[in-house]
Amino acid sequence: MSVFSLFARLVEHLADLLQPLFHASAAAAAIILFTALVRLLVHPLSRAAARGQRARAALQPKIAELRKKHAKDPQRLQKAVMELHAEEKVSPLSGLLPGLLQLPAFFLLYHLFSSSTIGGEANGLLSHRLLSAPLGGKWADALGAGGPFGPAGLVYLGLFVLVAAVAAFNYRRTKRMMANNPVAVGAGDGEQAPGLGAVNKVMPLLSFFTLVTVAVVPLAAALYVVTSTTWSAVERAALYQ
Repeated sequence: MSVFSLFARLVEHLADLLQPLFHASAAAAAIILFTALVRLLVHPLSRAAARGQRARAALQPKIAELRKKHAKDPQRLQKAVMELHAEEKVSPLSGLLPGLLQLPAFFLLYHLFSSSTIGGEANGLLSHRLLSAPLGGKWADALGAGGPFGPAGLVYLGLFVLVAAVAAFNYRRTKRMMANNPVAVGAGDGEQAPGLGAVNKVMPLLSFFTLVTVAVVPLAAALYVVTSTTWSAVERAALYQ
């Protein structure tokens, strides 16, 4: 039995357990529950990333000294800062690991709700809905079926509003964090790891990209993204306060 077949059975089993509470939307509730379970598994890494950020913040005085010492040699400054991170066993990119480890779960859901067959049999998951929107459908399908304010379109509108609210919250929090502690996020001149400067420029805007993802992937995968993004906002607000 393939991984996709096993995962499909897991979703169906969770949906059966939740059916008395959520009725026709039980599969959507199962996806949200599955996302929460994935985030709980990744949470220790998120806590480690938070500790890493605090450790990087503690290096700020030493980095400031290196900046003064190598003010006329940016390449030497960058090398010295990287050596300092290695000496203190602090990775500038440690915060990316929790997000990367969630990608397999997202792609599993994307595949399950994009395929008409699973394991040689008809994909029964495609019959499930969130209210009036099929979990295998996309925003374009909702627009074609009844427009942005049709029954399915309103489901997407609700998701877009939630994502926009979370993105605005993340944007304000990230901008404030980078302004208050630029060295901790590698936003100062010259001290970031190679490529990290570009990441930091778009970091406050990353949550808004979720709107595009929600619009173009099957609704099941969109639910995973929205739930995970909301979880991340709450988790980071608690861990990075």
